[in-house]
Amino acid sequence: MRVQGKSIIVTGAGGGIGEGIARRLAGEGGRVIVNDIRAEAAERVAGSIRQEGGDAQAFAADVTRSDDVRALVAEAVSRHGALDAMVNNAGWTHRNRPMLEVSEEDFDRVYAVNVKSIYLSALHAVPAMRANPAKRGGCFVNIASTAGLRPRPGLTWYNGSKGAVIVTSKSMAAELGPDNIRVNCINPVFNPDTGLAAEFAGGVLDEERRGKFLASIPLGRFSTALDVANAALYLVSDEAAFVSGACIEVDGARCV
Repeated sequence: MRVQGKSIIVTGAGGGIGEGIARRLAGEGGRVIVNDIRAEAAERVAGSIRQEGGDAQAFAADVTRSDDVRALVAEAVSRHGALDAMVNNAGWTHRNRPMLEVSEEDFDRVYAVNVKSIYLSALHAVPAMRANPAKRGGCFVNIASTAGLRPRPGLTWYNGSKGAVIVTSKSMAAELGPDNIRVNCINPVFNPDTGLAAEFAGGVLDEERRGKFLASIPLGRFSTALDVANAALYLVSDEAAFVSGACIEVDGARCV
């Protein structure tokens, strides 16, 4: 059990990549708070994990609202006595289209979910990690994207938000190192099974659009939730005790 007994929050875990991460961490002994803005989705995932013998509780919260994130962190500390890891997976995108056609409302939403949520998680989770017994610290895993490293037209403002996540993660790692708090990020490539796939593609994910994305991945397949979850498991585990400020590309060599 690679994360046995660790108190872990996974945001946006009511489906897709977040669900995969929550399941993988719980399967390795983590005590997981399954967060999603959709209460029923969070409960579905948490209930399924419990049925499989894992430790998981659902908690509905909007990661763009400070009071909600404060309550989310407090729930983990109340249930488990500490917070060891915060996996910031919740994400959003505007539809793939020319940059000047993205509305201000969509722009604000993308930056609120993808970037402001990192700020709010730090604001509330860092004090909890600093208060952990025996000065054991904690860790953040921020889910960014290959879009933050190799941007392409059509997703300009989304690309920028994920670039911000990458740089912010590195800066957090430098600043929080003395507190024994590690910060890393993961850059997944396109996953057609997420709820946002059609938005990334700019419409229904037909064979033509699938082929366009697939052609850019040298290993010849899309990423899966399990691919990303395995990377998250490593970064949360003590195996990565000296890994901080790193970004792991889970992308089949897309960014080479």
